[in-house]
Amino acid sequence: MSKLHLTSALAIALAAFPLTARASEEKSAPANGMDDTSFSVGDIIVTASSVAGSTRNVLTSVDRMGGDVAQSADVDNVYELIGQMPGIQVTDFNQGTTNGKFSMRGFNGESKINAVKLLIDGVPSNSNDGTTPFIDMVFPLNIATIEVVRGTSDPRYGLHAIAGSAHIRTRTGGTYAEGRASVGSYDTYEGQVVAGLESGKVTQNYQIAYRESAGYRDHSDSQRLSLSGKWGITLTDDVQLGAIARYYEAEAEEPGFLTFADSRAAPRMTNAFNASDGSTRDIQQYALNADIALSSQLDWSSVGWFNRLRDERYVKFSAAASQQLRLTEEDHYGLSSVLHWRGDLGATSLILEAGGDVQWQDNRSLRWLSVEREPISQVRDQRFDLTVGGAYVQAIVEPTDWLRITPAYRFDWVGGGFTNQLAGTDAPINDYGSIDQPKVSVALLPAAGVTLYGNWGKTYQIGLGSGAYLIAPRVVDLAPSINEGWEVGAKYALGDRVQARLAYWEQSASGEIARKTNDPLGDFENIGATDRRGIDVQGKLTVLESLRLWGALSWQEAIIAVPDPATPEYANNAIDHTPEWLWSGGIDWSPVDAATLSLTGRGQSSYYLTNANSEGNWGQFTVFDASASYRVNETIALGIALKNIGDVYHEYVWWDGAQSLHSPANGRNVTVSLRLRR
Repeated sequence: MSKLHLTSALAIALAAFPLTARASEEKSAPANGMDDTSFSVGDIIVTASSVAGSTRNVLTSVDRMGGDVAQSADVDNVYELIGQMPGIQVTDFNQGTTNGKFSMRGFNGESKINAVKLLIDGVPSNSNDGTTPFIDMVFPLNIATIEVVRGTSDPRYGLHAIAGSAHIRTRTGGTYAEGRASVGSYDTYEGQVVAGLESGKVTQNYQIAYRESAGYRDHSDSQRLSLSGKWGITLTDDVQLGAIARYYEAEAEEPGFLTFADSRAAPRMTNAFNASDGSTRDIQQYALNADIALSSQLDWSSVGWFNRLRDERYVKFSAAASQQLRLTEEDHYGLSSVLHWRGDLGATSLILEAGGDVQWQDNRSLRWLSVEREPISQVRDQRFDLTVGGAYVQAIVEPTDWLRITPAYRFDWVGGGFTNQLAGTDAPINDYGSIDQPKVSVALLPAAGVTLYGNWGKTYQIGLGSGAYLIAPRVVDLAPSINEGWEVGAKYALGDRVQARLAYWEQSASGEIARKTNDPLGDFENIGATDRRGIDVQGKLTVLESLRLWGALSWQEAIIAVPDPATPEYANNAIDHTPEWLWSGGIDWSPVDAATLSLTGRGQSSYYLTNANSEGNWGQFTVFDASASYRVNETIALGIALKNIGDVYHEYVWWDGAQSLHSPANGRNVTVSLRLRR
């Protein structure tokens, strides 16, 4: 049996075993009261959730956003919500269904290197290239929490978890019915309805959401529809089963990219040559999960899923370029499972965890040159399958009530094949071998409310799309790029009144590669060995019960340490689209119980457009938003949000090889909303 098949068999065997009971979140907390290392914005509601695979067992920088913040948000897309969290960079393409991305830890959102694992209710939700189109399915009113884990020490995930992970959890259980309707600038209309019904041992949760907008720029009309359902049944006190189904469709025009002169003279314009540009996106996601408590000490949790992505896009980047028709068709199947044991060895508290996952992908990528949506010549017809299997073990040892040590080890194996149907050629997957990822974390609790922590670990990057395969003229297998990182930090918490955290981190890659975003083959370019480092500072202060302040500041550096031999002049250059400074913060004031006034801000410094660092600095901005909400009674709440108060011009900029191309972000805009509950 091959090592890949052995890994797949292990994951399947784990999934087939009787699966874990949900226990309270407190059960997964350290036995001796060791504090965690997380930082939260908003209220985090503790609900029943699986012990196995819990983030509370991860000793790294973890950030959480509560449902109270998420559910009342006025955003175009949920990635903007994640962008409000500490140390997160948002790249706003603002191009139809290709709307934007979030990134962190010195990795950019350019779509060349996608370094964040996205999960929705425990279901991996990245596309093959690591981007996050599945995030479009989730609307704010249905969010229970958003959780971001940064760094290289979390062993739970392999593929795409280069810099960390983000997990969106939607509402589960309860009996409720809520609706939120909003009307805003640019002829924007949105309606969200969520409902829950809990009766005896059965839970049901539903979401229906629709949004349409004419967009800030001309030729930006869009329509989005999202439907979802979650069902759960408690067979016994120790056995729970669940199912999830989601469906999403969107259609949008694309305003295109502007030259520098046009972006400054008329940022809301579109080019005549973009008149037929546009995109459609259809997404489906289905999952079955099971949690079983095998005993008072042993838990098991498993999930199986199916993801489908269909994306069609007509795009013309500049007047001199040809319009392209791009089709993406992806079907992903997967299983993951975790076994969690907790006990004591004398005076030492011990937790052991073992997990495995396997994902099978069937992908197709097609492109044509076209004129006004009429295909002229086909330039790509690729079919490729990818199988990634992984397994990990982790121990959580607490020899005293002030010390916690978490060693872990993960390995992944990759398989698959590639067919270029235009050329009639096949290629095998690169022989990546066993991708070994040792990890260790330590936390100290020297005084009440103080946690000192440090961690070290390895993650990995493989080629994406055609870059994962040994395609001629290449004759040497591409090795995985190993990212080795470490972090030291301190957290202070004084009840719910004060939270503060400071962390310093570094991360180095052995041989980073980047996808060529406009290449007919979908090939990659070698960046070389890279170094990243940064400092994150976060704080939250409840001055009075009615007044809360929070803020975050991140400094980061991402440089090319050893460049590709073809570009030796890039040594010590900054990696493109990576600002050195990111910041966010806010003030929430409730002068009376029924009213809340909020002021938030975010910003970043400038970045280079390419690794050559020769096209100038772009992308700096500082934007402030304000909002107010008033609860008329227990059923009705009114809201108003004013975004980009100062009407500050900001943009996404990229280099097409000859010129900078600009996509202006939204100017000042206002949204009014009505929320109903029963």
